[in-house]
Amino acid sequence: MNTRSGKQRPDSAPAQVARLLSMLPYLRSHPQARVAEVAELFGVSERQVIRDLRVLWFSGLPGLSMGDYIEVDMEGVEGEGVISVSNADYLARPLRLRTDEAVALLVALRTLAEVPGPFERDAIGRAITKLEQAAGEVAERAGAVQVQVDGDAVADVASTVRSALDDGRRLHLSYWVPARDETTERDVDPMRLVVVDGRLYLEGWCRRAEEVRLFRLDRVAGIKALGLPAEVPDGARPRDLSAGLFQPSPDDELVTIRLTRAGRWVADYYPCESAEERGTDGGLDVRLRVRDRRWVRRLALRLGASGRVVDPPDLAEEIASDARAALSAYGVR
Repeated sequence: MNTRSGKQRPDSAPAQVARLLSMLPYLRSHPQARVAEVAELFGVSERQVIRDLRVLWFSGLPGLSMGDYIEVDMEGVEGEGVISVSNADYLARPLRLRTDEAVALLVALRTLAEVPGPFERDAIGRAITKLEQAAGEVAERAGAVQVQVDGDAVADVASTVRSALDDGRRLHLSYWVPARDETTERDVDPMRLVVVDGRLYLEGWCRRAEEVRLFRLDRVAGIKALGLPAEVPDGARPRDLSAGLFQPSPDDELVTIRLTRAGRWVADYYPCESAEERGTDGGLDVRLRVRDRRWVRRLALRLGASGRVVDPPDLAEEIASDARAALSAYGVR
């Protein structure tokens, strides 16, 4: 029996390596960076940053001895949690990109340049220019890739959000909730504008839900800055998004789905409590947390013959009823 998580945890080896590859150059160019600053920049906890940096004490180029490995000092300066990295001069060597890597990087930089937000746009522009000059024909290939972050309407929403953040103003949203297929009205005290999986989100204190919520900007039907100051409660904290956008709660309902080989993608796409191999037919039994039954009912109908809910039984019956109703609408009995 094998179990696995559907999403990478921030402490998983792949996530940690990817983070360190970005963190090390940042620390070299920002001497005496503080732990709290690095944690906020990379979207993880301060404890996770410390765990990441401890890995570097055993890192270096092949053939080096222990004394030649990267050195990290996290003792702090006057208790302020300052990070100092040494013995990593080889990181300053020029980076050599493969053709596909250069194309991907150019597309990503051009996308970032179009995203409203407090980015160093001059630095982004300089990086694009240097890459274009070095890449030659590769730059033309990257230019052929059509990139549109979320469209002009989302750019207008993002501009309003950015102004509200700068001015410390409360926002009123007309927000479409796909799980209920309805548009809701709510006041939100904005906290930050973030990009997750290529989409823009407003994170803020929702006064309707009385908790921190993420709002996808392409689902904002209307937005207006109010003449009231934003008042985010002292205890409200931005979500740690390093493990992905959807992070289920232990209080959510536990659902078991039996998947065929064709339905195995569910275990890779959604965070699962467990995914157990089932015999030799290539199928999986996955268990995942569900906050809204309507979501898993739609997933089950989408799966069709490649998966079915087996627990809890009453949910399985609801889905069977949904399927019968759908077939009846097409005259199928």
